[in-house]
Amino acid sequence: MSILVDKNTRLVVQGITGREGEFHTRQMLEYGTKVVAGVTPGKGGGWVAGVPVFDTVREAVEATGANASISYVPARFAPDSILEAAGAGIGVIVCITEGIPVLDMIRVRAHLECLPARLIGPNCPGIITPNEAKVGIMPGHIHRPGPVGLVSRSGTLTYEVVYALSERGLG
Repeated sequence: MSILVDKNTRLVVQGITGREGEFHTRQMLEYGTKVVAGVTPGKGGGWVAGVPVFDTVREAVEATGANASISYVPARFAPDSILEAAGAGIGVIVCITEGIPVLDMIRVRAHLECLPARLIGPNCPGIITPNEAKVGIMPGHIHRPGPVGLVSRSGTLTYEVVYALSERGLG
């Protein structure tokens, strides 16, 4: 069962031209996630791993119909990247960036309360629906479909619990 992402999720990767963004884009594509666009201001018109790059999230959404976003941008730019995605109509926003100042995230949270966007993160491994879509940095091969879902902020503890659930056939 999927709740936030599934096989129909159309993902835009913010910060796709950076080292982490490119690496994890390739991992998500390999998993089968529909990565339809990337965004890096000033690098629109390029391509990364077969994915078109746009200057803004709005351009990416208009061109591809993206409905989810993941941000691989540095902490000082992450709050604005979240707000840009929400402002472009993205419904599910994942931010794996750590080290974002709390006051910046309070500002982001206040803006998001007025919008239909859901934020996962920051400082999290992402979200996955096994065998459908991976939006994040977690290893896809350890996740199995099942009746139990897991929400956690800790990557390492998440992987331990996922392993235990999978061993028992629970997901």
